[in-house]
Amino acid sequence: MVPTRRRDATRQRLLDAAAEVFAEVGLDAASVEAVCERAGFTRGAFYSNFDSKDELFLELARRVTHERLAAVQERVAELESEGSLEVSAESALDIVQRVLDVTGDDRLGVLLLSEIRIRALRDPQLAAAYLVWDDELHRSVTQIVADIERTKGLRLRVPAAEAARILITIWDSSTVRGTMAGVDYEELCRRTNEDIARAATLVIDLP
Repeated sequence: MVPTRRRDATRQRLLDAAAEVFAEVGLDAASVEAVCERAGFTRGAFYSNFDSKDELFLELARRVTHERLAAVQERVAELESEGSLEVSAESALDIVQRVLDVTGDDRLGVLLLSEIRIRALRDPQLAAAYLVWDDELHRSVTQIVADIERTKGLRLRVPAAEAARILITIWDSSTVRGTMAGVDYEELCRRTNEDIARAATLVIDLP
C-alpha cells in the first residue's frame, strides 16, 4: 500500500506541476523537463508514471473534467435532498442554472482541451486516446441527465445521450468564446451556465 500511495502522490505532483507550467507557457512549450523541475522529480520519475507528455496532459484534462462532473453530481444530490428539483415551465431555467452553478471553466481548462484537440487532429494515436476520453465524458454527462430524468419524472424531447451531447457542445462553445473574449472567471461561468441552461430548456419537454 505504501508504494501505491507514493506512486499516486508522485502522479498528483506531476499533474499539479503540469497544470502550472502549461498555464504559463502553453502545451507545446511545456517540456517534460520543465514539469519535472517544477514537481521536484527526475525524468525517470516522470516516465515511470507517464509514457509521454501527451498522456500526461490527457490525464490532466480528465482530472479537470471529472472534478467538474463530481461537483455537478454533488449539487444535484444537495438540491434533491432540499426538495428543490421540482421542474415546471416557470422554474426549468432556474433549476438548471442552480444545478450548473458550481461549474464553468477557467482559462487553463479551456486552453488545455483546445490544444489537445488540435494536436489530436494531426496525431492518430493521440486522437484515439482523446476519443476514448471524450466518450467517457459523454457517458458521465448522459448518466447525470438520465438520473435527473428518472428521479424527477421529466420527459426529454430527445434521448438522454443526445441531450448530453447537446449540452457538452454548448458548454464547449460558450467557454471557448468567453475565453477568446477575455472575460474573467466569474463572467465566464455566468455566460456558460446561462447558455447551457437555455439549451436544457429546449431538450426538456415542459408541461
